[in-house]
Amino acid sequence: MTFSFLNDPETYRRIVVSIVIFFFTTLLSFLVGRYWGWYQARQSWKKKEFLGRIIVSLNSLTDGLLKIRTIFERSLEEVFLNPIAVEKIRRASQRTTPENPILPISKEDRWYLLNFVLNAVSERFVQGLVRFDACENLRPVTYLIFLTCEVVGEDRIRKVRAMMIRKDHLVSFPYHDSMPQLEQEWHSDRVHTLRRAAQTYRTEPDHFLSLEIYV
Repeated sequence: MTFSFLNDPETYRRIVVSIVIFFFTTLLSFLVGRYWGWYQARQSWKKKEFLGRIIVSLNSLTDGLLKIRTIFERSLEEVFLNPIAVEKIRRASQRTTPENPILPISKEDRWYLLNFVLNAVSERFVQGLVRFDACENLRPVTYLIFLTCEVVGEDRIRKVRAMMIRKDHLVSFPYHDSMPQLEQEWHSDRVHTLRRAAQTYRTEPDHFLSLEIYV
């Protein structure tokens, strides 16, 4: 008989025990995983650190006023389409300082990691590229993209940020010793970041990638 082994009490007991252990360990793993996820989320909320996210923001300097506008926000996994790349970004984000918010990425990894961001941003502006190729009356504007994680105090949200700024504005950054007008008082931290970026671009330009946007 197919189920003749059920007539053996010892065999039957072992099967039942195995099934119970399987379901118990599965349930325990599920509960531990849920608790660990909740614990990590709570710790991130308390610290205001969301290092699994990336914000791409445009930093505009027009008529002496700094404007900061979000282009998009995504999880790291949605932008850096490789788990090793995600881990490199996570580790770098934990090593920035108030003095230097630019991600400390090794020289051999910079282009590859920045290229993930460049591709994600380029998708947002592809219509302008096609219209320009179709000979519509558009002009190219060159932007620089670089990666940061600003350390700005316990009451401020900390995330990985890919910053965009017009190349000519960063190359000739006019606020090394002064402040532009600010929309919010805490935007002074962003001026510090842009100062650091301007210095870094002169000495280590491979921390940046350029992107042409047609307007």
